[in-house]
Amino acid sequence: MAWVIAAVAIVATAPSLPSSSDESSFLPKSYESIQASDLQQKAFPSAFTPSAFVLYERADGGRLTPADLQAARSVTAKLAAGHISQVQKVVPGPPSKDGRFTMALVQMDKGGAGQPKQADAAKKLRADAKSFAQGTHLKAQLGGSAAQALDQQDSSQRGQQLIGIGTFVIILVTLLIIFRAPILAVLPLVLIGVVAGVANGLIAYATKLFGLQANSSVSAILIVVLFGVGTDYFLFLIFRYRERLRAGDEPKEAMINAVGRVGEAIASAAGAVIIAFLALLLSTLGFLKQMGPALAIAVGATLIAGLTLIPAVVSLIGPKVFWPSKAWREEPENARFAALGRGVRRRPALVAAVAGVIMAVLALGTLGFKATFDMASGSMPKTKESMVVQSEMQSAYSAGAAEPTGVYLTSTDGKPLAKSELPAFVARIKGVDGVADARVAALSKDGRTADVTATFTSGAASDQALTTVGEVRTVAHAAAPPGTKALVGGMSAVYKDIDAAVNHDYRTVFPVAAVLIMVILGLLLRSVVAPWYLIASVGLGFGATLGSTVLLFQKAQGHDGLMFMLPVIMYLFVVAIGTDYNILMVARLREEAREGRSPRDAAGMAVRHAGPTVAAAGFILAATFATMLLAGNSLLSEMGFAVSFGIVVAAFVMAMFFTPALTALIGHAAWWPGHGDRAERTGGAAPGEPTGRVRELDPSGRR
Repeated sequence: MAWVIAAVAIVATAPSLPSSSDESSFLPKSYESIQASDLQQKAFPSAFTPSAFVLYERADGGRLTPADLQAARSVTAKLAAGHISQVQKVVPGPPSKDGRFTMALVQMDKGGAGQPKQADAAKKLRADAKSFAQGTHLKAQLGGSAAQALDQQDSSQRGQQLIGIGTFVIILVTLLIIFRAPILAVLPLVLIGVVAGVANGLIAYATKLFGLQANSSVSAILIVVLFGVGTDYFLFLIFRYRERLRAGDEPKEAMINAVGRVGEAIASAAGAVIIAFLALLLSTLGFLKQMGPALAIAVGATLIAGLTLIPAVVSLIGPKVFWPSKAWREEPENARFAALGRGVRRRPALVAAVAGVIMAVLALGTLGFKATFDMASGSMPKTKESMVVQSEMQSAYSAGAAEPTGVYLTSTDGKPLAKSELPAFVARIKGVDGVADARVAALSKDGRTADVTATFTSGAASDQALTTVGEVRTVAHAAAPPGTKALVGGMSAVYKDIDAAVNHDYRTVFPVAAVLIMVILGLLLRSVVAPWYLIASVGLGFGATLGSTVLLFQKAQGHDGLMFMLPVIMYLFVVAIGTDYNILMVARLREEAREGRSPRDAAGMAVRHAGPTVAAAGFILAATFATMLLAGNSLLSEMGFAVSFGIVVAAFVMAMFFTPALTALIGHAAWWPGHGDRAERTGGAAPGEPTGRVRELDPSGRR
């Protein structure tokens, strides 16, 4: 009842979740591109900065005739007279050199950049342009940042629907196969759906409270995290509940014992994931900094539900939750996992070597990693209209014409700029390799700032453009006359700064997340040895995952690169979730050792008994992340493959073979100084068990 009241209250009162697709909003103001943008808005408040482009071409693909050009001007005039909300100006643009295209330039309210209201304006503008072009030989298409925001919104909504449906189907079918009980298959979907509503409400509150922005891609990731991780915790609890029922406990007592004994595993696993996500608060990128708390809140809500809501509902239903199957009453032999356990026990060195070599070979692919920075094109299919317009403009006009670079020369001594010094400054900018043209576009009213617009020969997000903008910055800073300074802005400069910010995050987020997770492992295992090789094994799994992603997308599919934030996100998911499975396996291994078994025997028994849960949880979580491949854009496709493959490596290579084999080789030293593997010598038996009997453990490795 408490959950129902809380869920209704949070969902009903939660504020709307703001969203942004503007890459520049992801950088702090300490970066030059943001400083240049602020200077541009201050010095040129009424400057014409196109937010969208209407690209005109003949429907038959031929050269534009004088009548076609006149028709394009007529459509542009009608758009300008339409008084569309958020649209300030619509003016004719230049024709292309090959005579096949012409354009209209659209200026929108600067404060709405990347916001839903500007996407709505773009939708109206696109519809009107197509309507006004009817009856002519022209085809009118809308591109630019506002159109990209609209197409990204539509693509994200479609992707979320496909991901949601795929996630539900995978969880439903898999749980039916595992338990052969329809109630158990449907129950987690219903309960986690309630948790999702609560989590989204809490995220909206946190976003409003701390003034954050939510990127549209985060919603798709949230669906997968909530249902994937939530189902994992559901499995841990149900396996333990079923085990206690088999041991003869009454239903309510079985649930109390299940929560009391599996709670540590769930809390530790969730703690590792939450800490990993919160490490994103150290990121300099707004996208990642905003994603971290959102995902941490989602996992936190799932953890609380896993220890309260799910046990309460299952306890109310009782053993009928397994209906109509009767297999739950009998302990399975787990013959396959018993054979795997025997292999680990007999030849741990060979098993560890083979698993380690497989991961190391795959990790070699990381040497070819290359980052791309255009989130707009990465977050939607290339068939979307704004992407088609971008491609056509890059081929028909100068590749950098759609997104020119602004070089702002401003006075630092309060005096107006000397106009006689501007030609030499512009000439230096124009002389940079990769700059097609540079000119003074405007002077501020007080004469203290000049806007020098530089057009590159390459697209704004290309490697060549990033190299060019770096050289432009160097030249502009050096060529600025005494008493002035130069700031370089524009999308190429933003991407260049994002590159620097990501490199900073690699140096901070990675080690901090690793250290914090090691602390959790040390506290759980009471060892200072085990956390080192466990986190090292997870790191090797991360390398194998990134290398495989590079081989698939860059080598096999010919992508220019992977999205710039992918390694950070992949690292957090693989390290945190990989640690979860290591926790389950090593905790079971420790329990077997406490029963008096040797390190090798304990490793073999751990694989036999914990293997089924690791396999089931790993398969479901990997499959749910794989549904992101259905989203239809490279960002979520790359993320979906990378994380799902990483989970497969973590569950079926690392936790199943590498970690227990390595622990068996290290032996008792793995538990120093706590020596948590010491056999229990209490002299008595557990209540209800005969003396000398080795107590059975549930597949999750907990009593």
